Amino acid sequence: MKKNSTKTSTPATKFHSDFSTCSKNKDFTGAITLFDYAISQNLKLNLHHLNCFLYICANSTESFGALAIEKGFHIYNYMISSKINPNEATITAVSRLAAANNDADYSFELVKSLGNYNVKPRLRTYDAALFCYVKLLDAEKAYAVENDIVSLGLCLEEPEISALLKVSMEVGDAEKVYGYLHKLRAGVRCVGEETVAVIERWFSGGVGEKVGGGVGEGVKEVMVKNGGGWHGLGWLGKGKWVVRRTSVGLDGGCCGCGERLACVDIGNEDTEKFAQSVVALAVEREKRSNFTQFQNWLDQHNDFEAIVDAANIGLYQQNFADGGFSVAQLEAVVKELYNRSNKWPLVILHEKRLHTLLANPCNREILQEWIANGILYGTPVGSNDDWYWLYASVKLKCMLVTNDEMRDHIFELLGSNFFPRWKERHQVHYAFPKGQLKLEMPPSYSIVIQESERGAWHVPVTGEYKDESQRTWLCVTRPETCNASDEFAKSAEARESGKMINGNYSNLCSNSLNNSETICITGKRKERSESPTE
Repeated sequence: MKKNSTKTSTPATKFHSDFSTCSKNKDFTGAITLFDYAISQNLKLNLHHLNCFLYICANSTESFGALAIEKGFHIYNYMISSKINPNEATITAVSRLAAANNDADYSFELVKSLGNYNVKPRLRTYDAALFCYVKLLDAEKAYAVENDIVSLGLCLEEPEISALLKVSMEVGDAEKVYGYLHKLRAGVRCVGEETVAVIERWFSGGVGEKVGGGVGEGVKEVMVKNGGGWHGLGWLGKGKWVVRRTSVGLDGGCCGCGERLACVDIGNEDTEKFAQSVVALAVEREKRSNFTQFQNWLDQHNDFEAIVDAANIGLYQQNFADGGFSVAQLEAVVKELYNRSNKWPLVILHEKRLHTLLANPCNREILQEWIANGILYGTPVGSNDDWYWLYASVKLKCMLVTNDEMRDHIFELLGSNFFPRWKERHQVHYAFPKGQLKLEMPPSYSIVIQESERGAWHVPVTGEYKDESQRTWLCVTRPETCNASDEFAKSAEARESGKMINGNYSNLCSNSLNNSETICITGKRKERSESPTE
């Protein structure tokens, strides 16, 4: 006899089936009906179920208005009365409901209540309260939300900084606007259209036109100390701002005002901190070697302008049958660096590999020559040569020739704040197309918000471009600095002609702080997602 395969449907099985469909479709009406059904059937609801209902309500405020807010708070009150402790996702959703009701104070109080449950808020948890205060033009309370975010060690991202910039602009607080422009500069590389619109409104408005002063004292020195690209000394210059959208040539020249953008480095203070963090990790991990000995040696041999990761270059594309360490490739890089700067680079190579290479008569002469000239340093047995070439390039503020992208976990320990910025400014990549060396130098300018010595601002707009000269930039200048000279116009035309003839521009790094045209290979300075249900 054939068994009946149809299972008897119970309230619980019906609930779970409908819940799966409801959560998948984010169906507000279905969610409320299902919640009421669960209560009527005395079914046990857990945190996941309730968070899902709250998330759907918070996402439905635009379509269902007050009804979504009312039902959402009803579900939240049920959760609290049932002694189900909320988590971060819960409070994020309910805070959004409060903000949708224009109750920014309650939205913020909800976020702070997470401490009662020993739960740490995330950046998204604060967004509803912050954006609501901005909407209500309550700048002081918006700043209070920011302070709470920062006190937890969280970092503001573009939406939050843009909102704070907007409310500061709306209330006419020029000092705050200046500060948030620099927070955008430090934390966001390129900005989106919404942020660009806020910046344009500020510089085109009445209050924005009134800010400024004379040319600041010691601006250039401060910019050098900061690593270039900004000074942070306040608004400079006088008169109305000229605001335009333009582009930047591959040589870093703004096609709108003629200023040369900087190749921004990390500042002196951050450089020293970076060097010390490398030392601390190296000493901790190099138990079998004396890293301090290398530090002392480098103090006595500190005139190098480029560091070479010899192992990376020597083993490049050598994974074939007869492949091995290519001294010829290494020699090509060393000679090219010397020809460009008339200075020998420092070559870092593991001592064990060095001894092996010296045993081959074909390699011996060039290696012994480098040793005699003091440009080849052998890292001791048991050491990781990565620490040596990284420390040398950071300490000496010079270029590092390597294709190692430094994504290993040991580099992650250095932190993600200024390490990527340092790499962009100092790392030189290489290739050997058809056996010929090609060095890829750092870009001639940095694609970040920049504040010039004369008080002009240049803001890159978000977008993907194969050719960076096509990127849109917001150029903001004072009248006396905004007119590009005839000489610049001619040079721009020449650059375009050069591009058509040669197919590319020179992308060697130039000293952008004093607009020098001198080409150099060195890096040395001349002194978010929606709320999930769990």
